Amino acid sequence: MNTSALDTSFLDRTVTEVRRTAESWSATPPTERIALLERLLPRVVSSAPELAAAGARAKGYAPESPWAAEDWIGGPWALAQNAAAYLHVLRRIAAGKEPVDAEAVHEERGRTWVGVFPATGWDRLLLNGFTAQVWMRPGTSAEQARSRAAGEYRGRPGPPAVALVLGAGNVAAITALDILHKLFAEGQVVIAKMNPVNAYLRPHFEYIFAEFVERGWVRFVDGGAAEGGHLAAHEDVDAIHVTGSDRTHDAIVWGTDEDAEQRRRDDRPLLDKPFSSELGGVSPCIVAPGPWSDADFRFQAEHIVTSKMNNSGHNCIASQILVLPRDWDGTERLLDEIRRVLRELPPRTDYYPGAAGRLASVLAAHPEAEAHGDGCRLLVPDITDHDDVLVTDEVFGSVLGVVRLPGRAPAEFLRHAVDFANNTLPGTLGATLVVHPRTEKAHRDAVRTAIADLRYGTLGVNCWSGVGFLLGFTPWGAYPGHTRQDIGSGIGFVHNAFMLKDIEKTVLRAPFTPAPRGLVTGDPSLSPRPPYFVTNRTALTTVERVTRFTAAPSLTKLPALFASALRG
Repeated sequence: MNTSALDTSFLDRTVTEVRRTAESWSATPPTERIALLERLLPRVVSSAPELAAAGARAKGYAPESPWAAEDWIGGPWALAQNAAAYLHVLRRIAAGKEPVDAEAVHEERGRTWVGVFPATGWDRLLLNGFTAQVWMRPGTSAEQARSRAAGEYRGRPGPPAVALVLGAGNVAAITALDILHKLFAEGQVVIAKMNPVNAYLRPHFEYIFAEFVERGWVRFVDGGAAEGGHLAAHEDVDAIHVTGSDRTHDAIVWGTDEDAEQRRRDDRPLLDKPFSSELGGVSPCIVAPGPWSDADFRFQAEHIVTSKMNNSGHNCIASQILVLPRDWDGTERLLDEIRRVLRELPPRTDYYPGAAGRLASVLAAHPEAEAHGDGCRLLVPDITDHDDVLVTDEVFGSVLGVVRLPGRAPAEFLRHAVDFANNTLPGTLGATLVVHPRTEKAHRDAVRTAIADLRYGTLGVNCWSGVGFLLGFTPWGAYPGHTRQDIGSGIGFVHNAFMLKDIEKTVLRAPFTPAPRGLVTGDPSLSPRPPYFVTNRTALTTVERVTRFTAAPSLTKLPALFASALRG
């Protein structure tokens, strides 16, 4: 039902109906929750072609376009991967095991971290060389990390509650993954308000979550800010999660009238209920100088362009500022390769509402900006003013800015880069650090310090931090410290299949070079060019096969999957 002409009676009935089911979901044992996930995964697979095709058509290209791989990655595959991650952990708990294997929890240098990926043998096979550690907040012991995990299933469940999920309009899976988190990690039933930009996904989600809808544990509604505001303020809605901008958060919490700013300063919120959020920011990609080969420049240019141009840059985690060493002889070579990749990509346009105006503001500030490919891929190759619009504001479109910082030696450059990222760029959702294995080996302390000091919820080392959104085992959210008065990139973590507490950040790693070249760089793995690269020639076929494999692993599916991956 479309609620664009605010139908409060419909919304109120929806809340009442979902409220009645909260206790039954809380009483649903792990074995039944496992069965629900096992039955959900085949529905993800059967609906996947239509779900991905709907996203492709909405963005203006055909379902068979090379660009459509991202609609599989950010739709069916992300949903299958996250559901499978919860399934893995719940099966451990049902078998009488701790959610986190004791061998995965480590204490070193006064800090505790948990190895969360790879979590299964299939992970080691399909994403060989990819790893993820969750760093716990300072003062958290290894025993605390283990004992506090998955409290929902270990004698510390929350009370029956209704959660409102205010869906994102950009990446298809975001709303669905937030629903899974509320259900399985927090034990709450869910009202999901679709974003008007991608409300066309609602029938697909209602099919995927059919059992949950039938039993009243999940309800979907349409509408805009008025519907979201009414639901958020409803007395029977206990908690809220929003993916969007800081403006969306502030409008709900403080209002939009002339007194809103004073309420924020006085900390007198209109709503005072648990509120988690993922709100984006200006994400950096930091490139350390090193002994790169021609192939390294090309591969990392593809990597950097992917981190910007996936979904036309309409990602909260898209790399917006490329931080390069001013005195490195590889800086111009890397930029030339980035230009080449931008020119070679198939045409597409920025589809998200308001993108044209945001790109126009960049062009007004930078008439010298380079336009590549179809003309809407912008590169601003030398930003010198830290009050520049690209430095201060999330553009949410296909423009990449370059900031050059001093430091011929890696240690000196990394100190400048970390300071710039932490203290100049707004937002703490995610950052990417690209460093050659030989550079890291020769400057281990400097690289280790940079990784420890970067204040981001997900740090990708030789891996776009956006990959952390996909894996399910990796918590997703801003670096801790934001408050409702200064919301920044948001509060809290979602996904997080191991249901860890006291999280500081995730450190994600991937091979610097694909197989077999990793043998030369000292970074060996079995991973070819990743299927999420915008330059991967067989990405669409590979990701279709990965989705089906993730939902139902089988040795018989591997030959075709590997053949496609290697051709990419």
